[in-house]
Amino acid sequence: MADLDWAGIRAEYLGDFTLAALPPTLKLPALPHAVTLFVQKSNDPNASMKDLAQIVETDTGLTVELLRHVNSAYFGLRNKAKTVAQALSLLGARQSKMFIISTGMQAAVQARQSKLINQACFWNASLQKALFAKEVAALLRTDADAAFAGALMQDYLLPILTNDLFEHYLKFVQSRDRQPGTLCEYEQNTFGWDHALAAACLAYRWKLPDELVCCILFHHRGLQILADRQLGRSPAAAVAISALLPDQLRQCYDGLEQLLVLQSKWPAFNLIQLAETVDEKHQQMGIGVRNDFPLTRRCRPAFDAATAALSDGILMTSSR
Repeated sequence: MADLDWAGIRAEYLGDFTLAALPPTLKLPALPHAVTLFVQKSNDPNASMKDLAQIVETDTGLTVELLRHVNSAYFGLRNKAKTVAQALSLLGARQSKMFIISTGMQAAVQARQSKLINQACFWNASLQKALFAKEVAALLRTDADAAFAGALMQDYLLPILTNDLFEHYLKFVQSRDRQPGTLCEYEQNTFGWDHALAAACLAYRWKLPDELVCCILFHHRGLQILADRQLGRSPAAAVAISALLPDQLRQCYDGLEQLLVLQSKWPAFNLIQLAETVDEKHQQMGIGVRNDFPLTRRCRPAFDAATAALSDGILMTSSR
């Protein structure tokens, strides 16, 4: 697949939307200064790993998370990285950039509390989606690192939005069983914008890579993104599929059912096998996010119900 014009796609679909459309009382997060500097420096083709390492080392939190991640069982290194420069070299320039961006963004959002979202559960589900998107990206033969970072960041504004606009989101949660639409549809009807649009706009202002901005922007496209001529085999498609997984807000009312439909049409896509792989890799990653609600446990009831319904249908058909 040819490289996409991510900047052009971002410009077309983000359009003239700006953060000015959001309520002025909304307290938007700011990326840690070290992350901003890292992103800027990493765009310089003459920047060395030593230059990038010196930036990361100014932020203790980033340094600790980077070393813990690289030295985790996920990588299975015989010789552990002892310095930031060694860790960055082991990850490589692109994967290092994605890790620093997603870790810095997570730190910025975790510093805020939400009256509606449990932060531990939120980041558990976010990491599950990220690992799931990475596995789906492998099936699509597209950029797994971008899919991971994009999926991890897809909902990063929700803790802030649900806190600062609590009454509106509480109404969505309380009436969830009576309105099977998506959270984005509710937000568009209520605010005239949705969290995907707002988060993508802020990510663009942070000067994050356009492919990440687009992964965030399109993450609620659902299965229809697979038919998109440009995006159907891109990291954005992997992120959109991951967005169908369950979460606290039940953003996509029938997400698991849609994934089971996809499984029936795509032999390489096996929901339970993917969930088991996600849980295994989650355990190995060592980035401080506990997997208290394994993805296998989240997906199994819907999978078993669908399997039983299919079995009943086959039995009924065969008995006629």
